[in-house]
Amino acid sequence: MNQKLIFVPAFLIFVFFVQSIFAQCEKENLAFQSGEKITYDLYFKYGVINAKAGIGTLNTTTTNLNGKTVYKTCLQANSTGIVDKMFPVNDTLTGYVDMKLVPLLFTKGAYEGDEYTSERQSFSYENGKITIRTIRYRKGRLSFDEIITTDKCTYDYVSVLNYARNLDYSEMQAGENTHIQFVSGKKIVDMYLRYLGTTKVKTNDGKTYNAIELSLMILNKAFADQKEAMKVTLTDDLNRMPLIIDTGLKIGTMRCVLKDYSGLRHPIN
Repeated sequence: MNQKLIFVPAFLIFVFFVQSIFAQCEKENLAFQSGEKITYDLYFKYGVINAKAGIGTLNTTTTNLNGKTVYKTCLQANSTGIVDKMFPVNDTLTGYVDMKLVPLLFTKGAYEGDEYTSERQSFSYENGKITIRTIRYRKGRLSFDEIITTDKCTYDYVSVLNYARNLDYSEMQAGENTHIQFVSGKKIVDMYLRYLGTTKVKTNDGKTYNAIELSLMILNKAFADQKEAMKVTLTDDLNRMPLIIDTGLKIGTMRCVLKDYSGLRHPIN
């Protein structure tokens, strides 16, 4: 039997399998574009404390990563005033995805109180598998350096927001879940993007928006314990612009409320 005839079909099957991993993760971006800049007022809540805490930004640009043009989305939060004296926060979360929203790299630098934490998650797509190297340093010491593999598309804190902005919510019912995988520390966990329905939201630019409410829930392997990783309110239009973002801190929670924006892909009605 001609070995070449055996090799060629096997090679084609392998290529098809690898490509299917990429295709599984690919999603057309209809919501945002390079140059989008969104500014937020920050609020810190802990017990009876509920105070204005600083400013936040969500900026998207295109950049070069390993020879490819990619989207770079950067979410920053910086505390000011009395909250900065009580519990300073200086967080920068940056996510890189390709032009089809496939996750490539995530980095995080976070000062919360007197503790600095840095993280890095790098994604590679080879041999029919997705390999994620996840590294964390806390107070200058290595907490972990792990390599995890999966055959399902997996997201980080920033790429999941880009993904959520491009879902079709028009036929969803309140309480409906979209299941994805998510990197939490050194583990892959199950996450549900839970559609909570539509509402109207007034933000700090003085406008009232038709909005979509989402809760991003992390579940354990038994699907028993649930932890809300993030709660997001998006404009109910083609931009799916984040209006309000609620996230947990080591102590308390931080709320980002829209203050200003520019560079949107679609006009705001």
